[in-house]
Amino acid sequence: MTEHATFDAPRLAVPDRELSRARMKVGRAAWAARYYKDFSREAVMAIAEAVAKAGHDKAAQFADEAVSETGFGVVEHKTIKNKLCTHELLDYYRDLDLVTPRVNEAAKIIELPKPAGVVFALAPATNPVATVYYKAMLAILSRNAIVLSPHPAARKVSAAAAQHLAQAAEAAGAPAGLIQCVEDPSIPLVQDIMSSDRINVILATGGTAMVRAAYSSGNPAMGVGPGNAVAYIDPSAKVDAAARCLVESKAFDNSVLCTNESVALTLESNRGNMERALRSAGAHVCNEADTDRLREYLFTDKGFNLEAIGKSATWIAERAGLRVNPSTKVLVPVVATPGQDDLLFREKLCPVLTLTAATDFQQALTFAKHTAKRGAGHSAAFHGEDNDRLVAFSQGVPVYRVVVNAPCSQGAAGFATHLPPSFTIGTGFAGRSSIGENLGPQHLVQWTRIAYARDLPANLAGVDLSAVSSGRAAPKPAAPPPEPAQSSGDVSRDELRRLILEELRSLKGGEA
Repeated sequence: MTEHATFDAPRLAVPDRELSRARMKVGRAAWAARYYKDFSREAVMAIAEAVAKAGHDKAAQFADEAVSETGFGVVEHKTIKNKLCTHELLDYYRDLDLVTPRVNEAAKIIELPKPAGVVFALAPATNPVATVYYKAMLAILSRNAIVLSPHPAARKVSAAAAQHLAQAAEAAGAPAGLIQCVEDPSIPLVQDIMSSDRINVILATGGTAMVRAAYSSGNPAMGVGPGNAVAYIDPSAKVDAAARCLVESKAFDNSVLCTNESVALTLESNRGNMERALRSAGAHVCNEADTDRLREYLFTDKGFNLEAIGKSATWIAERAGLRVNPSTKVLVPVVATPGQDDLLFREKLCPVLTLTAATDFQQALTFAKHTAKRGAGHSAAFHGEDNDRLVAFSQGVPVYRVVVNAPCSQGAAGFATHLPPSFTIGTGFAGRSSIGENLGPQHLVQWTRIAYARDLPANLAGVDLSAVSSGRAAPKPAAPPPEPAQSSGDVSRDELRRLILEELRSLKGGEA
């Protein structure tokens, strides 16, 4: 290129409108985070209470809108999930103090809480509102700001839910911009924001590709891997109770939770009892022909048939060519040999639960290990009263949570057990995740530790921590950055002026 051509080349590139708006949201979040990090514990809890109430009040409305927009799941069940992420989630963490400094006089250590800052959170289409509620509450309790990026298939309801929570938070005293949502996400936009130096941590809940992108963004990230939970039903189990548990769990919200059971595994001596009990519980147990039809429908040359995600058992049966009772809750294809690599042993985000049987417990354990590798680090279930087998199963299967005699869908997510309630299930080392437990607000706060010499006296009681204690009043904020423009695609004068100034700086070697 000639010198003349270089001089005449356009230097001012008009930015993508949605990307500019998203970057402005991140800027507002950075301001809000700086202000919010000094709030007292009392102020934090008041905001959390207000947000919990607001979310609970519209849980049913947003559940209905989520199903209408995405086509996934059951309104009644999504309502339950949305409500679980309001008062119940807050109650679980109510006594977890992430604001007050901690003093350990015996160890001569003082710990000062340091919130992350700006959280960038991805939300899936399968659990859009529950994830928005859940991640917003975690950010509030840990004194962080959050920018949510929903799946494009659920962007309208996700944005509406986030705005509703934001209004409640601000009415309770939170700074403007504490909770925000990207209204029109795209892959280039998300990748740009994930790599922003204003983002302090990423919470990635979604597909494997997006989670991997979060980890390679250059910013700290906490993500999850896919699930493929194996439920082992031991002959010592109460078979009718186990079958009811499996069917209700697999049918819950049409099985869009990654914690749902994918394969039911028992011993050959118990298979007949399981089939009978599953039928009694509302499942359609497939014969060989039905199993073949279902496999062919669910798995194509391109992989899992996405149109089946979150649909009902009867809807799937009709399209697969199966004749079932209209009240059928779950479809159960039967694969006789557990050792073969059947497609039906893979994750299925729909009410299809594969049943297979091993000759003995050792073969069952070997198969469970193999199958769980496709959802490594995630979840499994055990039904039975044999504690020795329970321990062997839990030790042998590469997962970080095993639910006992309870529905895995709700149990692994902490809603039918005493595990932390969560919609981000850490899969740890086995699943290439940074955490192996259910994500909580404590993961969004780190602590500065003041450590005194071991062999010298230290008067920790004389250290004044009032400047960072829970009794400190929040300071008056400076003016927040302007709201992102909502209207036309024209670049505003302020934005145009900024771009020109940046161009002048580049021409003058960085000074203007």
